Amino acid sequence: MSGVAPAADVLAAGGPRLAGLLERVEGRLAEASGGYGDDLAGHVAKTLAAGGKRLRPTLVFIAAGEASSAELVEAGVAVELLHMATLVHDDVLDAAALRRGKPTVFAAGGRAAATATGDLLFSRAFAVLAATGSAEAVRCLSDASTALARGELMQREDAWSATVTTERYLERCRLKTARLFEAACRLGALLGEPGPAAAPGLGGFGARIGVAFQILDDVLDVSGPTERTGKPRGTDLLDGTVTLPLILARERDPDLRELDLRSAAAGPEEVVALCDRIAATGALDDARATALDHVADGKRELDRVDLAPEQRSLLDLAADRAVERYA
Repeated sequence: MSGVAPAADVLAAGGPRLAGLLERVEGRLAEASGGYGDDLAGHVAKTLAAGGKRLRPTLVFIAAGEASSAELVEAGVAVELLHMATLVHDDVLDAAALRRGKPTVFAAGGRAAATATGDLLFSRAFAVLAATGSAEAVRCLSDASTALARGELMQREDAWSATVTTERYLERCRLKTARLFEAACRLGALLGEPGPAAAPGLGGFGARIGVAFQILDDVLDVSGPTERTGKPRGTDLLDGTVTLPLILARERDPDLRELDLRSAAAGPEEVVALCDRIAATGALDDARATALDHVADGKRELDRVDLAPEQRSLLDLAADRAVERYA
């Protein structure tokens, strides 16, 4: 599956059904680059080829029980297209050179090409989902898209700030990341076997896993080497993004509270030194613990849903594997 399969044990536990659905998603994603001109199609194709675990489509399919309909495949394609669109646009806003260890569309083609590529991916996501004929499914993804935009605006407003609280940071995570995880699980319920009644509980599970995923991604930005993250260490800090590790470190180190982030993250060498200072406070362990609390809360959300034991086990496993590389 082009190197984009979920964790091996999740794929094995999901059996031929899950593997087959993900294969169908790959085929449909490949079609997304066709018919829009060679330049734009090339950028879309490279974005797709950059990889990823296809976590959001996997959540759609696991939340759907044993269903394997064409509508489910379209939902999986739609959430992945929307996710990729946000990554391309994020790279424009951040002027990012690397994504998953490869040049971004922004680096390869410039701002205009990257903006157009992201716009195409957004539009294709909704076109694909609208073809299912489910107004509720389109509404679900639209709500997530609106939340993503609100979260991005919050993040820009908070750039370089010394006053961002943990509560505001978590709200930003809910908007910018968790709402798409929630939408993936809700779409699985709406278009799969559990049905609309299961959507709130499954959506609550996805939302909490999404918050954990973002917290741990922010931990890895501080702690992880480029060969593991696909981008330079401290990329978020270099862009002025205030994340939970920095917030917690400021609470523990008075010198960090007084530090001007623009000066401390003025360049790659300075930002690596800042990452070391954050790590030295013990903030990374506390951030990890907060994330894993959200995973546990997500699993408890599943108690609200009448699930077959096999589906419940697979959802629990998917939650663990979604964050395993960060723990």
